[in-house]
Amino acid sequence: MADNLTARIAALLGEAVAALAPLHGSDLSEVSEVTLASGRRVVAKRGPMAAAEARMLRAIARTGCPAPRVIATDETVFVMEYLEEGARPEWGAVGTGLRKLHAATGAQYGWPEDYAFGPVAIPNAPADDWPAFWAERRLLAAPDALPGDIRTRVERLAARLAGLLPQRPRPALLHGDLWGGNVLHGAGTAWLIDPACYYGDPEVDLAMLHLFGRPGAGFADAYGPLPAGWQGRRPVYQLWPALVHLRLFGPGYRGMVEGLLTACDV
Repeated sequence: MADNLTARIAALLGEAVAALAPLHGSDLSEVSEVTLASGRRVVAKRGPMAAAEARMLRAIARTGCPAPRVIATDETVFVMEYLEEGARPEWGAVGTGLRKLHAATGAQYGWPEDYAFGPVAIPNAPADDWPAFWAERRLLAAPDALPGDIRTRVERLAARLAGLLPQRPRPALLHGDLWGGNVLHGAGTAWLIDPACYYGDPEVDLAMLHLFGRPGAGFADAYGPLPAGWQGRRPVYQLWPALVHLRLFGPGYRGMVEGLLTACDV
């Protein structure tokens, strides 16, 4: 497999590969540090959604939010620039970058193509009604994949979303999988990596960023104030990534899901 990847990188870049080393990446794709014959370092990522992810990274970069520059891609491999990590977190830079990302808007909620986290499909067909999008494309996109008691509670929540979420919030460009591991901190800057982009309520990204931890000093001031009532919406938005983790990684995430459902009063 490594020899095949080496050949594909060389074909994409028109330069021989001198060395290939695995990098810590996502659980659902293969990430490698590549040293080219010239000595230049790049990063290659291989997975079934590589071309779609490359398009998302380019969309993020066009907003002015820092993201790795995509150098070349085919359907299942893309090559991006190698980024040097800094010595300390740059949460102020994350807040500034995310504010730029969310300033970009689409005509509807969704994305031009569907996506997936491994076996978990992410339908992105466009919609004009945000609560309906969140119910149909996220919380109940695959109801049969949920444990029966969890499914019943999620269905009860979905039936109430019109009274819990704004009907037509500004359709901001979202990272879509924004947790701390998908932020790469450099010297004075920070890049967003591993996106799952679509257009939706900006609070979705903020909710996930606070699900597995919380951003450090400087983030909140750099991003700016949130709309009134965000505290009540946060568990509704955190529920979907928790459901994804339950499906991907098993019952260790059941307690998180149940706690969020309780916070949503279902």
